[in-house]
Amino acid sequence: MIKHNKEKQELKKEKETQKADEKSQTENNTDKASTDAENEEIEEKEKADADAGVNEQAHEEPVDEKELLIKTLQMRNNELNDKFLRLFSEFDNFRKRTIREKQDLTKTASAGIIEAILPVVDDLNRAYKSAVENPDLETLTEGLNLIQTKLNSTLKHKGLEEIPSIGEEFNTDFHEAITHIPAENKKDKGKVIDEVQKGYILNGKILRFAKVVVAN
Repeated sequence: MIKHNKEKQELKKEKETQKADEKSQTENNTDKASTDAENEEIEEKEKADADAGVNEQAHEEPVDEKELLIKTLQMRNNELNDKFLRLFSEFDNFRKRTIREKQDLTKTASAGIIEAILPVVDDLNRAYKSAVENPDLETLTEGLNLIQTKLNSTLKHKGLEEIPSIGEEFNTDFHEAITHIPAENKKDKGKVIDEVQKGYILNGKILRFAKVVVAN
């Protein structure tokens, strides 16, 4: 009887232990399932965040490239604008300097010629004074001849040359016919037979045409 009760108690205890183990196993399985679900949820969330980040980056990259292109073009535009302003300023300064130099050259262009003929003017003044004090025609003529030679030499040194006329073929590049007369012979036909006013060339450029009479 006692032994039977003892076995009964042990069997009851064993059943309680088994139930406790099953409950513990069930709780463990529940906790594991819950943990797995949480881990899976975390992984899905991380994956979604990663995908969202990639999509956001892919969406932002074109915007960044566009802004970079705009900034680059703006910088280039500023550089070109500064370069244009500098060139315009330099050109404006050059233009003003050229105008000023041209005006100065116009004012002083004849200075060299005038300075060169001043000695001739001095000789003329002395010749006039001498002619008044001593009205000798031969002396006056000789003095005037010397002054003329000196003047012609000075002007020639400055590049002035006389245009040959009398006996030359009439040339419209150098001569200006003021009248025509019949030629005395065929040899004189089309030639200059008289000169009314001398013509001059200054450094290869016509300064004044020679006014001439031409035989026809």
